[in-house]
Amino acid sequence: MTARVLTVNVGRLEPIDSGKDLPTGIRKQPVEGPVEVRDPGPKHGGLGSGLVGDAIGDVEHHGGVTQAVYAYAREDLDAYEALLGVELPNGAFGENLTTSGLEVSDALVGERWRVGESLVLQVTAPRIPCSTFRAHLGRKGWLRTFTERNRTGTYLSVVEPGPVRAGDTVEVVHRPDHGVRSSDVFLATMTRHDLLPGLLVAADDLEPETLAQARAAVASHA
Repeated sequence: MTARVLTVNVGRLEPIDSGKDLPTGIRKQPVEGPVEVRDPGPKHGGLGSGLVGDAIGDVEHHGGVTQAVYAYAREDLDAYEALLGVELPNGAFGENLTTSGLEVSDALVGERWRVGESLVLQVTAPRIPCSTFRAHLGRKGWLRTFTERNRTGTYLSVVEPGPVRAGDTVEVVHRPDHGVRSSDVFLATMTRHDLLPGLLVAADDLEPETLAQARAAVASHA
């Protein structure tokens, strides 16, 4: 199956009762036509999302260079539909790109995707569930369920800017040889801290915060 972008999803700021007292852009909706994607700059003081027209409310914890784009696989949404017994349309998890035929949660950190003709994205980190995500889904025990299943989708940085639209093909143009997947990073940082030292083989491709955690874990056992 050819990997594709099924929909491009953007959100606007709106209130949500999450306990953070911040508006959120998590309720993303598919849009027609191309959307420009560019490096949004730093998390603090940058543009927020990598997609032009997409809003991020909690800019302290979301957006910026390593979280410019969030992708989620339609196949994993389908599995959650069956588990939860509810309809989950594209964009339901707050993802910018809903894909098909592509390993997303198990993509290697540092892996690069060419999307359409010119856009190149790089896998950076798994999505960490937060109170806004819990409030958005409105499911009791949602954060535990999401964590235990470890189908988190992945964040991406922008290597080469360009437009993205529904139907664009996605080609994996580079895979690093360290073998560390986005899901491995999630497991090590969230529940299996004993696995943190093993992430260091992917040091050049880890987010700074994750790299610091892995190094601290090694130091604590020295």
